[in-house]
Amino acid sequence: MDAKVDKERSMLEILYAQIISDMKSGFPLWEDFLSKGSKLQIALKTTLTCLNTFLDSFQKVADMASGTRGSTKEIGSALTRLCLRQRSVESKTKQLTNSLMEALINPMSEKLEEWKRQLSCMEREHGKESKRVHQELKKSLTEAQKDVKKIKKSL
Repeated sequence: MDAKVDKERSMLEILYAQIISDMKSGFPLWEDFLSKGSKLQIALKTTLTCLNTFLDSFQKVADMASGTRGSTKEIGSALTRLCLRQRSVESKTKQLTNSLMEALINPMSEKLEEWKRQLSCMEREHGKESKRVHQELKKSLTEAQKDVKKIKKSL
């Protein structure tokens, strides 16, 4: 019976160690994901700044073309429509950039730190609890063996 209990206990310990190992190995992947997400957000912000200045300049050209006489007036209005569409793209990209940071990167960073603290706490508690249960099990097995010997002597 002692060997069977030890075998089951060791199997549970191995399973627990594998789960903890899997959790720990995931942290660098999450950190890399968040780092790359932050870099993407910064790049998108820079792109938006450049796009905004380009579209301002483009709008000036469109306004100039619209103000002239002849067929360039039609070209100017077409350029203005194109500029407005690009401003719409700029707006959507700005929304994406903001939501990337506010709804993904910041919350995930906070959760990742929380997960690390919880994992550390779990490991400590598991170590203490495992030792306590192991000692209780040894004590119970020893008492059971003593009781078996007493019963054998009395028979």
